[in-house]
Amino acid sequence: MSRYPESQQVRKAAVAGSFYPSSAKEILSMTQGWLHPTEEGKAPQAVIVPHAGYVFSGEVAASAFNRIPKGHAYKRIFLLGPSHRVGFSGASVDTLYSYAETPLGKVPIDTTVGKELARKGGFTFRNDAHDREHCLEVQLPFLQMIYEEVPPIVPIVIGTQRLEILEEIAEGLMPYFNEENLFIISSDFSHYPSYEDAKASDIYLAEAITKCDLEEFLKALSYIRKMDYVGQDTAACGACAIAVLLSMIDAQGRNKFSAEHVMYRNSGDSPYGEKDRVVGYNSIVFTRQEVHKTTETDHLFNFTDEEKRAMIATARSSIYSALRLQYDGDDSTIGILKEKGYGVFVTLHIDGRLRGCIGRFTSSDSLHDTIWEMAQSAAFSDPRFPSLSRSEAPRIDIEVSVLSPLKKINSVDEFKLGRDGIYMIKGSHHGTFLPQVADETGWTTEEFLGHCARDKAGIGYYGWKDADLYTYQTEIVNESEL
Repeated sequence: MSRYPESQQVRKAAVAGSFYPSSAKEILSMTQGWLHPTEEGKAPQAVIVPHAGYVFSGEVAASAFNRIPKGHAYKRIFLLGPSHRVGFSGASVDTLYSYAETPLGKVPIDTTVGKELARKGGFTFRNDAHDREHCLEVQLPFLQMIYEEVPPIVPIVIGTQRLEILEEIAEGLMPYFNEENLFIISSDFSHYPSYEDAKASDIYLAEAITKCDLEEFLKALSYIRKMDYVGQDTAACGACAIAVLLSMIDAQGRNKFSAEHVMYRNSGDSPYGEKDRVVGYNSIVFTRQEVHKTTETDHLFNFTDEEKRAMIATARSSIYSALRLQYDGDDSTIGILKEKGYGVFVTLHIDGRLRGCIGRFTSSDSLHDTIWEMAQSAAFSDPRFPSLSRSEAPRIDIEVSVLSPLKKINSVDEFKLGRDGIYMIKGSHHGTFLPQVADETGWTTEEFLGHCARDKAGIGYYGWKDADLYTYQTEIVNESEL
């Protein structure tokens, strides 16, 4: 193992001899049957691994580390886990120590990045959060056995479960959430139910996580609480760190990632554990995917660049006018914007997150006037969001979707995922998804229809099967692409 200068501060191993062996020889002996890194394959963007004693969870953790291709060089490795000893608001990033030590040697800590993060909202440094914390330390020997020299690490201990703060932490980490870096998320799962209850809870939650959707993860946590498993203290002690990861994935686009549930065990599977009161362990690996757009390249309307700029200017001018803000863009009624009868949806995003979407399928007004009206509706009348504020207005990214006429279909075989939007009607209930939702979520056709039926039309996940279905196509004009 590599040696580093002794002149800088070193975080000494706190749990060697309890959570994992106290000598290098014993660590290597215990783990030699578990670790066999792949020779090829796509390097993970993130892994979720457990942090219990190696006799209970070491093999599960190793199964995720094995997915790092042999010799793959990350620029740095971020380790995120929950604080087990102190509660505090935000995340503590290590800015004190230059190295972290285990019986296998020393691992460099990137204090420069730590100090950059500490200046951002949601971050601080608390020595008591790191001093005796085990959830990050137990991951280091695995890295030391994979690498001759471990890339610099950035240890982050999270002391809160408040979603708004976790999203702020995710926002601070976003500049580093790329293929240069690896994110290790440290979490055990169910705590202290019976063997069978733990297995049901842990696998259900792991499946929710593999959807790469923060909302699905939060719904799954809520569902597990409602199941009221006897003895269950928590469904995942590192839920805070998992939420940060999924928030970053949401912001970059769920269709850009895939997740694989690699292994599950609980302490009842260990010869040292009992079956009536167990802790669960999952390993999950996240990789980036090449995004293949499913939308067809043929254009519905062949807008000119001048028309596209006028559409966006019309939408922004409408919103700014309602907020009494000055806007100097040219929202001229030119070309196709003079014509009547077009359906329009206006979608607003801030920092990659949806901030409003409202539209209509037909209109007797000009395209210009329809965009003007839908832009204000998206900004101020989407029931999912509060009205857009003056301070938010300069940050919005505007997307205008111009729709083809609705076409009734008699079979789902007539629907093409990515090309078509869906509009479903059942009694007094109705709902729609734009075609681009397929690319944003990575859903299958059944998931696309099921989520629309349940989440937009309110007719249950399979309600689309006996609903009236209509398809349409859109031509999208996106402000960020002009």
